[in-house]
Amino acid sequence: MINVIIADHQAIFRTGVAKVLAVEDDLRIVGQPQSQEQMLNALGHLRVHVLLVSATFLPIFPEIRALSDRNSTKILVLAEPADAPAAFIALGVQGVVYRSVNGQTIVEAVRRLARGESYIQTPLAAVRESEDLVGMRVRDRLSEKELRIIASVVRGFKNREIASQMFTSEQVVKNSLRNIFDKTGVSDRLELALFVLHHRMLAHATASVKIDTDPPRPKRSSPRHAGNIGFAP
Repeated sequence: MINVIIADHQAIFRTGVAKVLAVEDDLRIVGQPQSQEQMLNALGHLRVHVLLVSATFLPIFPEIRALSDRNSTKILVLAEPADAPAAFIALGVQGVVYRSVNGQTIVEAVRRLARGESYIQTPLAAVRESEDLVGMRVRDRLSEKELRIIASVVRGFKNREIASQMFTSEQVVKNSLRNIFDKTGVSDRLELALFVLHHRMLAHATASVKIDTDPPRPKRSSPRHAGNIGFAP
């Protein structure tokens, strides 16, 4: 049995990956930490064969590496679209996959690392469009706004946060999500994340969407212009 930890700050992504891995008879999820402290604690106290860890956790890589080397744990980095795999390889990790990766590839990468092999996915690891006709058709039916909303959902943002980023209302986001659910054939946010995870053409499209993780906040109105509210640049 291959014991796996999924360490990522995005709850919906952790849950989606866990569901993909959990159906495999030889894989077992032993932890899903969302913070650096939780991840180091799990890595230090659990028997782990493969650590799937977000690139956002790498500021504490020396601690991760020390615990992994002590326990013979292999490190599989979950990189962002703009990240170069060479930077992670230089740190001594055994594998790199990207957030646009599909479920089958994650399973293969985990198994290879557990066997002592390496697995490096190229940034645009590119799948011919004919290999994902469903993902391509769905992608082509979605508007730019809908792709942005999907990208935000997959990255763990709530409707209120998405509305703030897009300078619209929560109700508009909710209406758009209903349309997205109809177009993709899913019924909720988790199923949407899993759908994206399974279709690389759609995953690549949403992974390329740039999202401001710290949306502008309204400026406080001054006494002289109490009725005017602007937005910080």
